[in-house]
Amino acid sequence: QVQLVESGGGLVQPGGSLRLSCAASGFTFSSYAMSWYRQAPGKERELVAGITSTGGRTNYADSVKGRFTISRDNAKNTVYLQMSSLESEDTAVYYCNAERITIWAQKYSYWGQGTQVTVSS
Repeated sequence: QVQLVESGGGLVQPGGSLRLSCAASGFTFSSYAMSWYRQAPGKERELVAGITSTGGRTNYADSVKGRFTISRDNAKNTVYLQMSSLESEDTAVYYCNAERITIWAQKYSYWGQGTQVTVSS
């Protein structure tokens, strides 16, 4: 059974930091690219950061560049999102996503249940 379980969300003051974790099970984690998305109330879900299966490449939304860092530990089947200099605009539910596209163009995509991040004084 595939599972992605996010943790680490919570309430933080502006300028503060949080580290999100996403623990994966039920699939070959090291074969999947991993991403963090977020969805704020009344807004569409947006990509925050992504990392390739080996961890060799990362990409970030412009709004979080220089503040957020995505990383992964394939030995622990876990992906992380280190968030610093948090702003009220970062308030959202954060979701972990695993995705793999085979050489036959078959796509596999899994989602976690989300973790709430609230930035407020």
